[in-house]
Amino acid sequence: MNAELRYAYAVAPPGLPPLPEGLRGVAGTVPRALEHAGLTAVVGTVPADDFAEQPLRAHLEDLDWLAETARAHQAVVDALTEVTTPLPLRLATVHHDDDSVRRSLEADREELAGTLDRLAGRVEWGVKVYAETDRAQRRAAPAASPSAAGAAPEGGARSPADAAPGSGRAYLRRRMRAVSDRESALDEAENTGRTLHAALAAYAEDVRLHPPQDPRLSGASGQNLLNAAYLVPREGAGRFVERAEQLGAHDPVVRVEVTGPWAPYSFVAPASGRGRHAGGAAAEASS
Repeated sequence: MNAELRYAYAVAPPGLPPLPEGLRGVAGTVPRALEHAGLTAVVGTVPADDFAEQPLRAHLEDLDWLAETARAHQAVVDALTEVTTPLPLRLATVHHDDDSVRRSLEADREELAGTLDRLAGRVEWGVKVYAETDRAQRRAAPAASPSAAGAAPEGGARSPADAAPGSGRAYLRRRMRAVSDRESALDEAENTGRTLHAALAAYAEDVRLHPPQDPRLSGASGQNLLNAAYLVPREGAGRFVERAEQLGAHDPVVRVEVTGPWAPYSFVAPASGRGRHAGGAAAEASS
């Protein structure tokens, strides 16, 4: 077994500009460019004790190790995105040596080059729209007053069922009003989300709609109505972000989150059906 292996972060066009000084990737090593077959692989040297097949499989079960590795991987991809349009590779894509990396570039050269041409000069922006229905209900709820709680209606005696704040009839009315407020707020937010998506799609060359995120997993407040990725030319990024912020500012029930610019993760097709491009953790050792 080699004492050192090659960790591959991304594929980029040839002539890659220098990366920032002090940039460190996975295992704390400096990423470098390896050009071959008209392409550039961005790789780093990693120890076989951690990244050979068996130890890597064990590490991938360690959530702390996995999170640290993912952050280092993402830092390199982010640095590349500032200077070029990279094709991100899967987390933990590992090769035996430089020659193995070169063979991989040769094997997928046609598809990789075509994808780089298609995505050149473009970045991915993520947009999430949330309905803050609880906020709408709090805003719509009238303030309680002593007269409202206990005073008799003008011109007649109040009934015990209407007068008691905790009565079944009063509770039912409050529940029905809360449901109505929530449904109205949700309808309003969904309309805003549809309008926002249609407007942003006009600035994008391609769109991917991802499943809404479960708040129990994401930890985000509100109901996720839109979870979309937009492929935007770099020169149009300012207008795209400005438009998203404008549309989100008009509806107090809606929260809009815009993230990016990212490498075009959502728009990179797998090379030769091998799934080497951006995705979840996957060990890949090439001979």
